[in-house]
Amino acid sequence: MHKTLNISKLHFTLFAALMTVCCTSAPPKAAEELIFLEEARIVKENLYASVSLETGNLMSLGRMDSEFNYAGDRGLWRLYYNTPDRKEIEITPAEAEPVVKMAGDTIYIDYSSLAGKAFGLHLRIWIEEGEVRFGASLENNEPHTIIRELQYPLIGNLQIPEDYKLLTTHTGGQIFDNPVWKISNVDVRPLYMTPAQKFRQYDLQYPRNAASNCFAFVGTEDGLYFGSHDTSLQQTWHGLRTYPDEGTIGHQTQDFKHLEAGFYRYPNAMYGDEWSNDCSVVVPYKGDWTATSRIYRSWADTWWHHAAVPEWVQEMTGWQRIIFKHQYGEYLRKYSDLPGRIFKAGESVGCNAVLAFGWWKEGMDNGYPNYTVDDTQGGDAAWKAAIKEFRDKGGRLLLYYNGRLIDVESGFYRSGGGSRVANKDNTGREFTEHYKFTGEGTTLGYYDSRTFVIADMSKREWRDQLVQWADRAMDYGADAVFYDQLGVAEEFPNWDLSREYPVQDIFTGRYKAETLKEIRDHIKAKNPEFALGTEWLSDCTSQFCDFVHIVEFTALPESFPEWFRYTFPEVIWSDRCVRDDNDVPRRVNNTLLKGLRNDIEVFRCRGLIDETPVYQEHLAKINKLRHQYPDLLLKGRYTATDGFTCSNPDLTARSYTSGNRIAVVVTNLGDKRAGGKISVPGCKSQSVKLGKNEIAVLVFSRD
Repeated sequence: MHKTLNISKLHFTLFAALMTVCCTSAPPKAAEELIFLEEARIVKENLYASVSLETGNLMSLGRMDSEFNYAGDRGLWRLYYNTPDRKEIEITPAEAEPVVKMAGDTIYIDYSSLAGKAFGLHLRIWIEEGEVRFGASLENNEPHTIIRELQYPLIGNLQIPEDYKLLTTHTGGQIFDNPVWKISNVDVRPLYMTPAQKFRQYDLQYPRNAASNCFAFVGTEDGLYFGSHDTSLQQTWHGLRTYPDEGTIGHQTQDFKHLEAGFYRYPNAMYGDEWSNDCSVVVPYKGDWTATSRIYRSWADTWWHHAAVPEWVQEMTGWQRIIFKHQYGEYLRKYSDLPGRIFKAGESVGCNAVLAFGWWKEGMDNGYPNYTVDDTQGGDAAWKAAIKEFRDKGGRLLLYYNGRLIDVESGFYRSGGGSRVANKDNTGREFTEHYKFTGEGTTLGYYDSRTFVIADMSKREWRDQLVQWADRAMDYGADAVFYDQLGVAEEFPNWDLSREYPVQDIFTGRYKAETLKEIRDHIKAKNPEFALGTEWLSDCTSQFCDFVHIVEFTALPESFPEWFRYTFPEVIWSDRCVRDDNDVPRRVNNTLLKGLRNDIEVFRCRGLIDETPVYQEHLAKINKLRHQYPDLLLKGRYTATDGFTCSNPDLTARSYTSGNRIAVVVTNLGDKRAGGKISVPGCKSQSVKLGKNEIAVLVFSRD
């Protein structure tokens, strides 16, 4: 049931409040200092928000030109703290007494204590530059405790129209038709570990699986945007939950019908500590989904700086991702294959770049950080010769290193490197990861895996080593250096054990961004045409990269990579997981439609595209289109749904723009043949008729 706010009633209430003040013996207050009979309310810049004087609950939130009220009369926060005897003790607004007041056009909600503990919590809400902003500060004066987590702001019992969709920045963008259903039907496998009878939670963290620090509920003409506009780049949870009716326990999925959205942060405030954050914004906006991109990019422009990408990278249609020697010692390719069959396979589909894995003696995911010269193939001399011959034919070589893993059997680890630079857990022990590649038997995959510890990117010793690897790649004659797993905040961060409670490092994404910037500055000073790439997509790290290798699927039903491509069109990044001849036309078309490069990883990097004839034939057609219009489809600006209209909603169309020209890519994802008209202002309309998974590129020149 929708919750609406009657604007005429709002004006009447304001008048009543004015009358109440004027009829008292106290001197009248300035209009901006007035509070309502039961609520503190802000009305500014066509937005409004109000809070209950009694409970501190959020009572209203919306736009003055719309009668829709998003707020659900619920508390704005939750807090979790630890004692020596118990972890994660929850405090909710129901256990605390607020003092709500207004000063100027800001609402203040203050708590002098929380649930009998000497915790102070101070919240404020104000409207600035078309955004409803939320700030918080707290202090911990309770001995032998730590405030671990503050969930704020929370919009509980969130009211949204039935047609709104959930837009996240997972893998650059995903969109779901029914937000409540999606969140309530999260993957049930981890629910054994959670209190799933109380709520369901869709897990998103920035900068990890969320590529940007925002999400939204989007309609065709308006929506509600949530942004954490925080230049500290600390790890932040995008809080998306559903709850059953108040005071009840959920027994079935359909019981979880009350939506909640907000942000979760990690103060880790011990006795005597203070903490604050004023970076959360919520925007009831007008427009389609592209409005959320403009809101986020407007803020990102205050800190995001992406340098020019070499022209050869812009013209790169993708890369063949190939493992030369695998983890367990098998040679899948030899150096001599690079200018031979590997080059020919790429040439057959219009792709001249190779991302070379496992080129060192130990093999893929083995021996890090040694990268020992493979003397069995002729050593560095043979590798340099193969690269030169490959490049002389027109190839581009992207050289792989893993940016964060340290093999516990490596010389570096055994000599003490692990204890010096590896991340430690909350007991002081090293975190480990296990990589289980298999051959054709079962022993490798289930028993005989490699074990790695994880490098701390804040350590000078490790950063120096990464820079040296870039020099080695340049010495080999490569065109680019690629660092795996540096594009994202750490899943296993370092813990500080120096105080009463262990504390996790929440700035690992920032460290990786700083590391990539340092590498970029180093290589560009030597050779501006030499390129830098990494794996995982996030805005904080991609700003320093010439290309990015995505980590997950980009052609799922919910995939919406056009969000990130539209928001950050400067970033060149790939698809992933097209590994065979399965569902090829739709997935390869998707890369052209969404502005992605092709990651060619046949048989999980163990094969070549000449072994998958369907993939080979279709990608050749797509790349022929790219090469026909490179100024638009490779070097143009990805403009998504801007600049044109399509008469048939059964067709899917996206645009690229360069100067006064626009290319509209159109495909038919339906089972039936469909036609439509593409119209660009100032140009003659063009008609198109397409069968299932057929694709067309229509080019318009505007005066």
